[in-house]
Amino acid sequence: MKTIEDLKRLREQLKSQNNLRHEGGIKIIVGMGTCGIAAGARQVMTAVLEEVARLKLEDVKVCQTGCIGMCEKEVLLDVVRPGEPRITYGRVTPADVPKIISEHVINGRIVAELAIGKITE
Repeated sequence: MKTIEDLKRLREQLKSQNNLRHEGGIKIIVGMGTCGIAAGARQVMTAVLEEVARLKLEDVKVCQTGCIGMCEKEVLLDVVRPGEPRITYGRVTPADVPKIISEHVINGRIVAELAIGKITE
């Protein structure tokens, strides 16, 4: 980087990348605190990434978060669809991932037997 124009281009590029992480679209958030990892969060995260890639869900963003204090319910996975409440699923296993993605992420139907919370914003 040698000029102010280089800096401006970099700023716009980073701003665009940041917007992809924080604006619109569907988000899947996996709890990756030490409690989640001990309960199998790495395997759940891998299953989510593989299923999203397999289905070519380009509008779905996969994120991770730390512990939120419900360690006994790990592995936690949240689905956030625009304009809808954030749904938290608990005790998620890799085998649950295809159902959560097909039912909730794609079709908007909450998987009631795995849901443990709802956050309305």
